[in-house]
Amino acid sequence: MTTAIAVTSHGHMLPPPDRNTPRAHVFQPPDEQPFDVALAQTQRLIEQHGHLVVVHPTTLGKTFLHRLHAIRSVLETDRIALMPTSLPPLGTAVLVRQLRQLSRCEFSPGVLGASVRLLAHYIYAGAQLNSVAKLDHVPVSLTANAKSWNPRAQFAVLAAPTPQLVRTDGGGSSGNGGGSGGSGGGGGGAHGAPGAGAAIRATLTGPQFPTHLTVAHGQLNSDWVSSSLAPQWQVGGVHETYLPDESARWWGTGRLIEFAAAIPDVSVLYRLVSSVRRDECHWCGLELIGDRCAFCAAPAPHGHGGRGTAAARPAPARPASRTGSGGGSGPGSGPGAAREGGGRRGGIPGRGGAGLAAFLKQKHTAAAERSDSQSRHAVVADPRGL
Repeated sequence: MTTAIAVTSHGHMLPPPDRNTPRAHVFQPPDEQPFDVALAQTQRLIEQHGHLVVVHPTTLGKTFLHRLHAIRSVLETDRIALMPTSLPPLGTAVLVRQLRQLSRCEFSPGVLGASVRLLAHYIYAGAQLNSVAKLDHVPVSLTANAKSWNPRAQFAVLAAPTPQLVRTDGGGSSGNGGGSGGSGGGGGGAHGAPGAGAAIRATLTGPQFPTHLTVAHGQLNSDWVSSSLAPQWQVGGVHETYLPDESARWWGTGRLIEFAAAIPDVSVLYRLVSSVRRDECHWCGLELIGDRCAFCAAPAPHGHGGRGTAAARPAPARPASRTGSGGGSGPGSGPGAAREGGGRRGGIPGRGGAGLAAFLKQKHTAAAERSDSQSRHAVVADPRGL
């Protein structure tokens, strides 16, 4: 039984890459669909698939979000996971397509739902815009805002995973974002005349692993994405699709070209998700990856009940002996070494000296193990080695 995937907009469901990839259910806005109809459809999905993962943008309207919570409350079920994402519309659609591909694999509902947060780290989503004056989701400098009033200005904006903004019309970098990528993020300056050469040097930080680029054209007339960005990012292929209806509102302008680079191979996605440590939710019993359960939102039991690919935790260090006269394992270590000073206070076991040092060492070792256990949940897998 495969886990069902649902979205809140038709723009978040791209054409399937193959005939075996299932479709996603689309929830209609509250003003377009009665509540009892949405309730019946959801109940039928749960009966057919067992669990349902709903991916929705963080910008979803309050009324729509309340509708989703109301459906889950009326059905009194913990088999519906509501997973928000801050990706742009096309990036969200690419993420949902990856989930649809993975739903055919053997992942449990808890792992598939929690993989929403994992996969979002590997989607490079952005757009080419003619203006950033109304862009609210990416930091924009005052200089870039002022240059937006130039009718010939064009900007390349990367919203995820790290915000970045550059000029693509020969005006150089706009001076904010996560850094310059690949072949350089600057524009024309002292090293050359502004113009076409500067536009070529303007680039966004791209992925360091094989990807395909999905492009959706709006009202902007430009070939920068296909002629400059795709070669710079060394993508394996470029696929065009329709522009989601929410894109113009999300980016603040209708004159745009939206793009998203992501891992296309389902086998790589499978190994990526499989490489992450799994735990068992102490509340609902489902498997999970990451820091909390996708279905009940309970925090992950760090360091307890780890399974899957989790490495064995090292055995805690034995506390130093507080009795005897020569418990050290070698010269200059242990209580025996600390007592070489004769009748000094530091040589009294349990009162400073070696006793205190052994206690502090044991305490720091335990703290390091807890930190290591928590960091294993926060580390994101690297697809370059898969």
